[in-house]
Amino acid sequence: MTAKIILNPYAARWDALKRQPEAEAALQAAGIDYELIVSEYPGHAIELAAEALQAGFDPIIAAGGDSTYNEIVNGLIKGAGENKITTRFGILPMGTANDLADNLGISKDLEIAAQIIAAGNHRPIDVCQVNGRYFLNNSAVGLETVVSVTQTQMKRVKGIARYLLATILTILKNPQWQMKLTWDDGEYEGPVTLVSVGNNPRTGGIFYSVPHADPFDGKLTFVHGSITTRGEMLATLPKIMKAGEGNYTEHPAIHEIHSTWLRIHAEPSTPFHTDGEVIDYAIHDLEYRVVPGRVPMLLAK
Repeated sequence: MTAKIILNPYAARWDALKRQPEAEAALQAAGIDYELIVSEYPGHAIELAAEALQAGFDPIIAAGGDSTYNEIVNGLIKGAGENKITTRFGILPMGTANDLADNLGISKDLEIAAQIIAAGNHRPIDVCQVNGRYFLNNSAVGLETVVSVTQTQMKRVKGIARYLLATILTILKNPQWQMKLTWDDGEYEGPVTLVSVGNNPRTGGIFYSVPHADPFDGKLTFVHGSITTRGEMLATLPKIMKAGEGNYTEHPAIHEIHSTWLRIHAEPSTPFHTDGEVIDYAIHDLEYRVVPGRVPMLLAK
């Protein structure tokens, strides 16, 4: 079978375009028969992935970062409609944070990543959905998404440092919301600083915002909490960078919950993102759900 490689040239601030020859050399060294196409604008990879699925390409590979993986998974689901997806999905990590790759243990070395694709080992992975948009890694409202908005506006700072600086600047602004949350077997209404919904634990390259999320358990995992002072938020920030013991979810004001759905009403409005891509800058109502085992994901053994 022929693989379809969809490369996002803008990933890692155009670094992915510069690395296209490296990616193709890795694919060729792994003995993969492929066709490569470069996306041309935001959302284009959704269309390209849907077309590739319907044309019978297998596997379909995202070459880029987390927002690239997001678009291509949305394209696969769009192209499949109500049908089961049997086409395998793989990634060549070429983004800034590469959270999904790290969460799934896929090497950022393109030669090794290409070998994973060539081996063909796959496992059905859960996909989460919010207001009609699908995501593989993480989504959020509140503080985390204001960070996403802030970092996209930063031009001079690059890499993971951009996410960290954006977080500090956002904390200094201290945005707060009143929200009503309802889920499988619970509800909460009151002050909220952030809600982070995870299919995987890590986002932003260094932040374990939903540390116990598992993309194979048929659940979405979310964290909500209210920390109202800048000083306490800054003191808590290092703890969100811890994958295990000492993570910020041990704070008495932070709660981590496993569920199959989550509804949110926010006042005032909040931006929200999926896999680092800001989808809406001012929204009041969101509904999340999980679709267990929706996509066959190429993984290392």
